[in-house]
Amino acid sequence: MEEEPRRPAAPAEPTTPDEDVPPAGGPSAPVEEPVRPRRRGRTALLIGAATVLGLVAGTCAGVLVQADREPTKLPPLSQAALAPSTGKAPKPLPADQDRRVRTEGDLRDLLLEKPRGAEEFDWLKGSEGWIDLAGYAGTFGYPQRAFENLLRNEFRRAAVTGWEVGETYSVEIRLIQYRQEEVLGATEANEKNQYFATDLADEYFVAGDGLRVGDWSIPGTGDGRVFVNDEPVPGLDSTQFPYRAQAHARRGDIAVQIWVSGAKPIDKKMILDLAEQQMERL
Repeated sequence: MEEEPRRPAAPAEPTTPDEDVPPAGGPSAPVEEPVRPRRRGRTALLIGAATVLGLVAGTCAGVLVQADREPTKLPPLSQAALAPSTGKAPKPLPADQDRRVRTEGDLRDLLLEKPRGAEEFDWLKGSEGWIDLAGYAGTFGYPQRAFENLLRNEFRRAAVTGWEVGETYSVEIRLIQYRQEEVLGATEANEKNQYFATDLADEYFVAGDGLRVGDWSIPGTGDGRVFVNDEPVPGLDSTQFPYRAQAHARRGDIAVQIWVSGAKPIDKKMILDLAEQQMERL
């Protein structure tokens, strides 16, 4: 068998000329003991502790130095100082001029009074001039949907009055007040009422029933309008008052609705006068 080749011998360590070399075959050199390596973790811990102590000492020294210094004055403000007002504060508005005071009182006091010779509606005698949420929602074509919309629009309360003048015409006036904390309920109600007043007439006109509506603005209201039908409303031909007119306006958080039914076409001036008088009371 072939023998395993021998590894080459390690080269001899060089010696200096003046180094004593032991004679061949003499006593062998003493074997040095292995040196145990130094532990490294202790040194890193000491360095970290010294760093922390240095930061703490520096912070304390800075606080002490700052405490002994005089406080630095702040620069003056760029805005000039306002001169105090002179004179007495304005007096609060009287109740007859403060609209908020008027609308926070009894809402029924703001309704137009029944004229002489007119008779109050029988169904109003037991209501004491109020309509609750459910009752007002019941005046719509879809009461459940109207109930939800009124809640969403922050309905607060509603006052109503109405009268009948012989066999000539009848009048119903409603004041619908909204809370208007997050929703402009009176504004939305006024816009929808005016939309339906014209949309209903357009629907009948397209169907060939010939219903036409004239509309005019109410002076002093900005967005208040009256609507007058010049023909009997379809389906009401056999009733006592087949002709209709209506007015819709708003003042603050109150939406105003006026409904007039007549045996003959309603005079535009008549409903305009009613609307102006009612708005003046608000």
